[in-house]
Amino acid sequence: MRLVVALGGNALLRPGEAPNAETQRGNLRVAAGPLAELARSHALVLTHGNGPQIGWLAYQASDESLDVLGAESEALIGYLIEQELAPLLPGREIATLLTQVEVDPADPAFGRPTKPIGPLYDDAQAERLAKQRGWRFVTSRGRRRRVVPSPEPLRIRELGTIRHLVAAGVIVICAGGGGIPVAASPDGRLRGLEAVVDKDLSAALLAQALAADALLLLTDVAAVYADWPAAREPIRRATPAALRARVFEPGSMGPKVEAACRFAERTRRPAYVGALGDALRLLAGACGTCVAV
Repeated sequence: MRLVVALGGNALLRPGEAPNAETQRGNLRVAAGPLAELARSHALVLTHGNGPQIGWLAYQASDESLDVLGAESEALIGYLIEQELAPLLPGREIATLLTQVEVDPADPAFGRPTKPIGPLYDDAQAERLAKQRGWRFVTSRGRRRRVVPSPEPLRIRELGTIRHLVAAGVIVICAGGGGIPVAASPDGRLRGLEAVVDKDLSAALLAQALAADALLLLTDVAAVYADWPAAREPIRRATPAALRARVFEPGSMGPKVEAACRFAERTRRPAYVGALGDALRLLAGACGTCVAV
């Protein structure tokens, strides 16, 4: 089968961890095992989050725009994934492709930043950064976290290249962090935008465009839960309509549910949400949440 697999940002960097390469290597060493198991039996296209990474890059380089920092984080994370995955799959080719994702510059999201990136700050730090850099913040786990615009992904510009690589048997790492947000000018040139595209929604668009047999959204929880956090009852199987009748946390489980619903609706093929370590069992329907029409 052809699979598109989206790794949550916590596969690389967990809350409170130092954002250095060695920490991320250690986390990816754990993640690489389940991914290699999938790749031994299936054609694999990988994408990943970059919220912690791009947030730290933005903190360190206040004069750089988010599209440039997105490109930097894509290359960084792809490099680390390749290094940890390659020893487990001798003889297999793996390639990271910087991926531009076209969005509408008039998307209402640019006026309503909602996508959380970067570390948690206390109130004094957040107020200082808001004044110095014009950043916007929301409260998260009793602290403050930066939010940025997250426009809808419309088109994956490197789709043709991705198709060529997949057809050649290459494991492709692409559209990392949702891809680099760009808009087309009247003269056909692309310009980067100050935004971060949601990686789960880009993964759904990518999986649809590649005619994937399934979309796997792998995170640090075992399934989609009903009435989280008041109750912890896992939803094992659901239709898009049933899931859309519920409310899920924006910027966390909400985009994963929406991505799974879109893929299932548009392709009539299943999407799965669950823990990274359960990837094979998730695909077999033995755990996690399956979204299907």
